[in-house]
Amino acid sequence: MSVQEQGRAALVGVAAGAATLGVAELGAGVAVRLLGATGTPSPLLAVAGAFVDRTPAWLKDWAVATFGTADKIALGVGMGLVLVVVTALVGVLGRTSRALAVGLFLLVGALGLGAVLSRPGAMPADLWPTLAGLAVGTAVLVAGLGGLGTILEEPGQTGPVAGRRQVVLAAGGVGVLGVLGIVAGQALTRTGRAAGAAVRALGLPVPVRRVQIPAAALASVEGQSPFVTPTEEFYRIDTALWVPRVDPATWTLRVTGLVEQEVEIDWAELLEQDHVEAIVTLTCVSNTVGGPLVGNTVWTGWPVRELLARAGVLPEADMVLSRSADGWTAGTPIEALTDDRDALIAVAMDGEPLPPEHGYPVRLVVPGLYGYVSATKWVTELKVTRFDADEGYWTPRGWAERGPVKTASRIDVPRSEARVRAGEVVVAGVAWAQQRGVDAVEVRVDDGPWQQAELAAEPSIDAWRLWSWTWPDAATGRHQLTVRATDGTGETQTDTPAAPAPDGASGWHAVEVTVVEDD
Repeated sequence: MSVQEQGRAALVGVAAGAATLGVAELGAGVAVRLLGATGTPSPLLAVAGAFVDRTPAWLKDWAVATFGTADKIALGVGMGLVLVVVTALVGVLGRTSRALAVGLFLLVGALGLGAVLSRPGAMPADLWPTLAGLAVGTAVLVAGLGGLGTILEEPGQTGPVAGRRQVVLAAGGVGVLGVLGIVAGQALTRTGRAAGAAVRALGLPVPVRRVQIPAAALASVEGQSPFVTPTEEFYRIDTALWVPRVDPATWTLRVTGLVEQEVEIDWAELLEQDHVEAIVTLTCVSNTVGGPLVGNTVWTGWPVRELLARAGVLPEADMVLSRSADGWTAGTPIEALTDDRDALIAVAMDGEPLPPEHGYPVRLVVPGLYGYVSATKWVTELKVTRFDADEGYWTPRGWAERGPVKTASRIDVPRSEARVRAGEVVVAGVAWAQQRGVDAVEVRVDDGPWQQAELAAEPSIDAWRLWSWTWPDAATGRHQLTVRATDGTGETQTDTPAAPAPDGASGWHAVEVTVVEDD
């Protein structure tokens, strides 16, 4: 078989795959928008979700470290490449055995059907978009291979040149239409889950307790992280391949499990409660030493302990399993939700309604714990239970059962590999130790003595603290700057390096800089 023949056959296979997904994704959009599907009828999202569900800790750690907040884009690109290669191979196989090609094509489709059924809230009715796509795609594959002819059936013949050209053009056209169908279907799926009212038009409760951020807590060095992270820059790490669009008109939050009585509240009732503001730093367990997956802002919400008190937590409970609208779960120690810390059922960040990607309309915010065991977005259920009876999403995937935040510090200025002028050099950054506070930050140059940094004000032990230090006599050459923090208990962060898995990274952050003479 010549290279040209293989190319034409591969194109037919890719066109069949595109037709399948185009029809399936359009159907999924209709199922979500018009029929109110509660599962994931989109085979693309279902397969991606099933892959994420089976991701081991080391692979998640690598993906976040490599792609950061673009990890979902990377997954989508990778899936696309795999699908192109697989369907192209199906087309090439069809030149020697049409039955084998069709069988393999249907096998790939069966994997998609299985993924759809595996998603939270799945119903048998969720299968029809993928089944319809498979029917169309199989027809395209059979017709395209028939137009090309097969070596086994027609030895040495490939049909007239004009006929081959028509098949190639038709396959290309079907492929383009399939891609357009995928795009349209994804758009329908996303808009179909949109809330009934505009987020910005949402009325928020007036907090009975507000926070005051003194000027002395704010950044004073250019390039240093601001005390309050802008919402549009706040990191986002979660397993949601599409952002759930939850309508507050139909949203409810249930308290179930080991309680005296189950409780359910809706959006209107939640807004009637006494909300408070709290400054809380959130940290992703996947954050590397000196990494960007940490942010600080003012959250508005109702204390979780008040809702749990309504239900009456039974003495044997030691964990709350919170559940998201998309089925994700987190196992939080009961004491973190019932003590006097500002664990909130949050409805706003930085004075505005939660953006959809940060949990609109409602999420959990729990100081002192990494997000994977506490920060459930789009929260719909709090199941009071025990660690020996239930486990959150990431625990069986290799992450620790409990995730207290480790003391950490980071150098923001100067950046790693920066060139700075000899003489006075300002070094600045942030440090955090939620629920303990930061009492001291020290900086050293190369292997020299530790120098005390100046600390900005600390309006809350749950928020990060800004710091700065002036390097008085930076000499020309290559130098390393290292930082470490001491928390409110008097414990200095460890210099022992550890990867994020299974319970958070540790070690001292260091940057390499080059000092040059002033011009």
